[in-house]
Amino acid sequence: MSPLRIATFNLLHGQPLAADGSPLPYPDDAGAPLHEAITALDADVLALQEVDRHQPRSGLTDQTAVAAKAMGAADWRFAAALHGRPAPVAGWLRDPARPGLTVYGPDELGQDDDRPSYGTALLSRLPVRHWRARRFAPAPFGLPLRVAGRRGLTPVPDEPRAALAAVLEGPDGPFTVVATHLSFVPGWNMAQLAGIRRWIADLPRPYLVLGDFNLVGPVPRTVLGGATALDRRPASRQRLRELRAVRRAGGAQLPPRRRRGPAEPGPRLRGWHDLARTPTYPSHRPAVQFDHVLAVGLPRTAVGTVAAPRVAVSDHRPLLVEVSI
Repeated sequence: MSPLRIATFNLLHGQPLAADGSPLPYPDDAGAPLHEAITALDADVLALQEVDRHQPRSGLTDQTAVAAKAMGAADWRFAAALHGRPAPVAGWLRDPARPGLTVYGPDELGQDDDRPSYGTALLSRLPVRHWRARRFAPAPFGLPLRVAGRRGLTPVPDEPRAALAAVLEGPDGPFTVVATHLSFVPGWNMAQLAGIRRWIADLPRPYLVLGDFNLVGPVPRTVLGGATALDRRPASRQRLRELRAVRRAGGAQLPPRRRRGPAEPGPRLRGWHDLARTPTYPSHRPAVQFDHVLAVGLPRTAVGTVAAPRVAVSDHRPLLVEVSI
């Protein structure tokens, strides 16, 4: 059985970079560097983050469509976490006509909806049985971060994030792939990752979760392995409803709390592991791994070649893993 090539890549909106990591101008064909980079990956399944659609800064390119053509994707989706244009200080100037999540696919190509948007994409050469998407609200505060082309630290507000899940028809049956880009705010990103684990619990295994998590080391696999521990117990939710009812009643007696026996542990999917451990950021001199391919339900022996090649766009390197599924 030929292994599948699974990849994740934070595009930095397809920004061309010089050898020292400094930004370069887009060429006349703004999508050409991205097309070349995606073609070289030759991925069967590809997760993309920081993807532009019809943004002036990236030449009004539909970057998901460019990537789909480059890799020959049979199906794809782009989840627009927000509509609007980037602003130097405010983060984004939002389009009030599109405040929530919008998902685009091949059927939207050539239509008149040219609103600028930004988000996450998932592309597949394999047949897709099922799609789903969700949006994560931004953290209520940002952080000072290093930004390509600027010296020192720049205050950056957090932004909405999106996740896409697809049930793919593999050589040996269906499996589930998730593409996401998590918040850079510590703790907030862990809660988002735990939410993804619960969100796909009804989909077929094995699971592959790909993306820029803004988390390092063993943290992502630890969060996924213990995601059910972060669920709020039904009894706790009932108690909150009782407390709210008491407030509305003007301080009436709260019903006594029922005693219960020792809590039974909820089911956990143990065995989440990294399919690749290699630095991916910054692209010109990788020192840390923010980009991950995590899996459960696959033996470690299923993993073949791992690579993080240098390409001409983005401050992240793509992460590519060959997997036998």
